[in-house]
Amino acid sequence: QVQLAESGGGSVQAGGSLRLSCAASGDVSMSYCLGWFRQPPGKEREGVAAIDWYDSTHYADSAKGRFTISKDNVKNQLYLQMNQLNPEDTALYYCAAGSRRSEYCLATDDYATWGQGTQVTVSQ
Repeated sequence: QVQLAESGGGSVQAGGSLRLSCAASGDVSMSYCLGWFRQPPGKEREGVAAIDWYDSTHYADSAKGRFTISKDNVKNQLYLQMNQLNPEDTALYYCAAGSRRSEYCLATDDYATWGQGTQVTVSQ
């Protein structure tokens, strides 16, 4: 069974950048969807960015132009480069893998395997 572990979270000031990493214990190259989600305090988990079987990337409107998702199949790693961070980006960030075919891979129902999360805090 594949396990996912996020790293790279932390505290930054508004306008700063962070790069999140997600290490997979097994082969996730056969996953249809690989994605990043976040859950702000008191809110529901939401899709941020995803990459699908065809290496097409998909972004939530809030992430477009600021975040970039990428993967390394050899290292079994998934990344999220986050630039121009603002306080609204404060959340627990999760990586996830799923085998269900999906058009955008941004719904939680598209995923079966989740990491434990890494906290991102952005201050003014």
